[in-house]
This record gives sequence, C-alpha cells and structure tokens, in this order.
Amino acid sequence: MTNNLNHILNWYVLYTSPRAEKQVKERIALKGVECWLPLHRAPRVWSDRVKLVDIPLFNSYVFVKCNDYELRDLLKIYGVVRIVYYDGKPAIIRQKEIDAIKEFLEKAQSHTLLVGDDVEILTGPFKNVAGKVEKINKNHLILYIDQIGYPVCVDLSEVAPVKRLI
Repeated sequence: MTNNLNHILNWYVLYTSPRAEKQVKERIALKGVECWLPLHRAPRVWSDRVKLVDIPLFNSYVFVKCNDYELRDLLKIYGVVRIVYYDGKPAIIRQKEIDAIKEFLEKAQSHTLLVGDDVEILTGPFKNVAGKVEKINKNHLILYIDQIGYPVCVDLSEVAPVKRLI
C-alpha cells in the first residue's frame, strides 16, 4: 500500500536569501515545481531617473505547490534558506489565501491616479513634496502644491501615491 500523503499537492512557503526571490523562483521552476512569487510595481528612484520595477510583495518569501517530499528537496536549491514552519510542521497555505493575494494584486494594479489624489514628487527640485492632482494628461499631471500655492506640471513617472495610515 502506497502512502497517498506524498501525492497531495499543497502550497508552502520558502524563506530565501535577501533579494534572491526572483532567482530562487527561476531555479524552482527549472525543477518542474510550481512556484509563485507575488510581485507589485513600485517606483524606484535613481540619481538620473525614476523607473517602475516589479518587486516582491513579501520580502524573502516564495510560495511553492508541491508534496511534502518535493518540499524538503527544495532546500538544496541555492538561495533557499528554510521552509516556513507553523506549529512544528511546514506551514500549509490554503488555496483561498493564495487567491486572495492574487485578487489584491489585481485590484492594486488596476488602481490609477485620479483627480483629487495626493501624490509625492520623487525627483527634481520638488523631490519629497506632496501635492493634490488637479488634472491628468497622457504623460503628465498638474499638481497643486500647498507649500507654494501654485500648480506645477509633473511627469507621471516621477510621482507616487501618498501612503496613508488607516
């Protein structure tokens, strides 16, 4: 009689080395194991430009769908630090939780700036200054900045929504 537990596929969480999530995901995929790395777009500022980049939603975590035996074998992959445990066993993530994260990311991705939103300027002479969106064009927007009492034109790629604490 074979043990059917080894054939059950569950979602598990692996902890990775810092900033190694994307490489670990690729290495796991090469082993033929389903792996998911939730990513979100965020602006990153360099001295000469601002660029939207895909960054992990959860730093140092990747999700894998496999059986218990395959899970332990994934510890051999370079960049995988450990399996995340809960109550002395590898933590199993329910499919509805994975679906909820995917739904959240879809909603967040479709959220665009609207007139009246508060944004922060990421570069230039007004770096770190917040303003309220008055008008949105194709590549630019008009912000009203309270500090100077005047609207300014800013490239869309050079602003980020102001994060509010709820």
